[in-house]
Amino acid sequence: MLPEKPWKVDAVLRLVARVLICIFIGTLVASAIAFLRQPQRPHAAGFLSLTAGACGLFAGAFVVLGRPWRLETFVRSFVGLLLCFYGALLLTWWSVRVGGDAPEGKASVLNVLIAVLSFQGAACVLVSRFLREHAIGWADAFGLKVDWRRALVFGAFGAVAFLGAGLLLQSASVRIMERLHLEPKEQTVVEVLRTSGTLWNRVVLGVTAIVLAPLAEELLFRGILYPAIKQSGHPRAALWGTSLAFAAIHLNLATFLPLLLLALILTWLYETTGNLLAPIAAHSLFNTMNFVLLFVAESLHLVSARP
Repeated sequence: MLPEKPWKVDAVLRLVARVLICIFIGTLVASAIAFLRQPQRPHAAGFLSLTAGACGLFAGAFVVLGRPWRLETFVRSFVGLLLCFYGALLLTWWSVRVGGDAPEGKASVLNVLIAVLSFQGAACVLVSRFLREHAIGWADAFGLKVDWRRALVFGAFGAVAFLGAGLLLQSASVRIMERLHLEPKEQTVVEVLRTSGTLWNRVVLGVTAIVLAPLAEELLFRGILYPAIKQSGHPRAALWGTSLAFAAIHLNLATFLPLLLLALILTWLYETTGNLLAPIAAHSLFNTMNFVLLFVAESLHLVSARP
């Protein structure tokens, strides 16, 4: 049974909102880079000024959310947050009107790194701030000292047990999509890993997929959101809500069901062991096995393609 956590509701909400703002800022940065890569850049000054203004207002909202909200300053903080956030959305809309949508191109290592740093990287940093706000260390917050060897073993078994079921679910999802005349798409990271030409790019992407992404996502979904919702008296909403959100953030219909099942298993691992190392290890090992399978399949394809 997972012990109760001292998470404050307002701190959890502010953490989630700040992560979302980081994602918005990362999206704006990626959009600006895509715009600058176009051979022709009409209204460049206006587009970049509006994008910079939107980033600045999102940063203002980020700062407002970083301060604990007190009753006597609630109205001022809330109004400031709304002005910054909706002002940023307005400038973002305006920048799209001025510069137009950037043409879609092949996913790049830079795009993936911006997305990872603005979400998973930001989440790790913000969770550290979240723990300082609660005056609690990492080990106590996530049970990292609770029978860690058992947690790692459970995590490894969980990943291996899930791999086959996950591949079957993904295959079934692809077949259903094809029957519905929907085009299955690879996850962006998988596409970039497959098409990336240099060893350095593959190493960087491998580290983000195997180390950073599992750490950040488990801290946020299993470590903080799941116990916070569960302790509010809604254990089923905690289980299914965080699992559905985890599957949805990967923005890939073909992998939605496998990731939903994975999230349910990761939550069970955390509940069973009381140590967040278990789902982190399972998540990381699962990504590692997918990483290896991707390159084994690619190697076999290259071998079979040779005359």
